[in-house]
Amino acid sequence: MSSKDLALSVRGLSKSYSIAHNDQKHSTMGEALLHRAKNPFQRTQKETFWALKGVEFDIQKGDVVGIIGRNGAGKSTLLKILSQITEPTEGEIRLYGRVGSLLEVGTGFHPELTGRENIYLNGAILGMRKSEIQRQFDAIVEFAEVERFLDTPVKRYSSGMYVRLAFAVAAHLSPDILIVDEVLAVGDANFQKKCLGKMHEVAEEQGRSVLFVSHNMGSLASLCSRAILLVGGRVHSQGTTSDVISEYIALGRDDAGERIWATPQEAPGNEKVRLHAVRIVSKGAITADTDISEEVEIQVDFWNFKAGAEISASIHLLTSGGIEILASGNIPSANLIRDDWFGKPYPTGLYRSTCVLPGNFLNDGGYSISAFLLTDVSNVEVIAREAVSFKAHDTGSMRQEFSGEWLGAIRPRLAWQTQQIDALDETLHSSFGPGQIAAVK
Repeated sequence: MSSKDLALSVRGLSKSYSIAHNDQKHSTMGEALLHRAKNPFQRTQKETFWALKGVEFDIQKGDVVGIIGRNGAGKSTLLKILSQITEPTEGEIRLYGRVGSLLEVGTGFHPELTGRENIYLNGAILGMRKSEIQRQFDAIVEFAEVERFLDTPVKRYSSGMYVRLAFAVAAHLSPDILIVDEVLAVGDANFQKKCLGKMHEVAEEQGRSVLFVSHNMGSLASLCSRAILLVGGRVHSQGTTSDVISEYIALGRDDAGERIWATPQEAPGNEKVRLHAVRIVSKGAITADTDISEEVEIQVDFWNFKAGAEISASIHLLTSGGIEILASGNIPSANLIRDDWFGKPYPTGLYRSTCVLPGNFLNDGGYSISAFLLTDVSNVEVIAREAVSFKAHDTGSMRQEFSGEWLGAIRPRLAWQTQQIDALDETLHSSFGPGQIAAVK
């Protein structure tokens, strides 16, 4: 690939940090100082942690590339190095043009300066002339929607105002490479949509490159043509966005998504019944990551120690913020499709109760499951609150139908139908003159 086609090239990029470990635990500053005075030559144990190791990839001009990975995968470290905020320990980066970055709220802003002054400051940092900044000034202010507070020190801005102005500056001051971290999540839904549209414009119309980090798979699928998956500080895979997102979700099958109590002695419960496991299953595998278009199976395993007991399993589905969305269980209920064991006595043994959340039901976001075991329909014997958590991802399966953010904790695919009930009565139609219709509006 010719360097004329490249926006940036990364070869053997690594970044290490030294982590100190101290076996001595001190409850006060005085204890710590006294220990140091008594042991002046004691060495602190140090561990080398590699946040990035051997990262390699190329970004072409006009490419919009998503960086995907779990927390701690090295995404933010990579962007800080590319933005020249921190230096790599090893490796080489070649940048073919100016870099504009938005990594966290307030990056590159001086809190004591006004919004107006920070626009010029950021432009100067990007190496732009004053005349270039002035040409884009009005467009930046209009996009950020902060005209009223333009001459107010930014330390008085809300986080949303900070982000609006910071993104407007980064996107409008003509960087050859625009780097945007998850910080856009601070803005409201309309502003996020506005930013995605601007990044499309920067890439497609202006031919500039964009690196975009987000945990919102729908936004990535909508915006990015390529993606890079980081795992443990290394490039696990790179390719088309849809393929990399699928691999990211598949990796979740190797992680959490299951809570097991191996023996009855350690399991929650009593002499009648004890919980054994709660798990999330999608596509036949235990997983902490699911696709919103796929069914999600919730399994509750339990031991019955009392022959003849009537046992019911129940679950509560909660958002990551702890809001209960629904409750369902093998109990007398209008929302229940009863199974073969409903209302029958259980012999002693290990059992599994399963319920299925249909595809196209959950929204993009995090969820948790609380599990309950009941005897004789209404006696709650076991409670395991938020026993297991998982993430539902919008992988872009419905992007062609709707490109905005879906509101609410769930997004069921409901059937809608519109039909004409009757033709408009001519008498009624003629009774409205232009002035009356305007008044109604």
